[in-house]
Amino acid sequence: MNKVILMGRLTRDPDVRYSQGENATAVARYTLAVDRRFKRDGEASADFIGCVAFGRSAEFAEKYLRQGTKIAITGRIQTGSYTNRDGQKVYTTDVVVEEQEFAESKAAAGEHAGSFQQANPFQAAPAPSAAAGDGFMNIPDGIDEELPFS
Repeated sequence: MNKVILMGRLTRDPDVRYSQGENATAVARYTLAVDRRFKRDGEASADFIGCVAFGRSAEFAEKYLRQGTKIAITGRIQTGSYTNRDGQKVYTTDVVVEEQEFAESKAAAGEHAGSFQQANPFQAAPAPSAAAGDGFMNIPDGIDEELPFS
């Protein structure tokens, strides 16, 4: 089985290109910075993982994903190789994206990209929405800083 699940932030805007021909297909490439779980010498570190999305997933990336956006993806690892201009063989490893989704709210993303002010988790939170009738309560933005597993 070849299955990958990642959550991280885009290191730059996706690079989107379209294949040539009658049925042009979008191809988006981006790099995810994925935090490592354990810190060495007290310093946080990350892995930078290349991802490639095709078709509608690539068009989604082009339209909505930007540098710093936190996303969760599922996909598969694919290896390959090519010969560069110097005649040397280069080996590649990418994650081929099968699903991608936002991993934080738009408000939280704005706070992250902005002035890095921490939201006050003790602000008056909206009351649970009984009118929605779906049985779920609204979770206020900024609460994820309090969660032990975020």
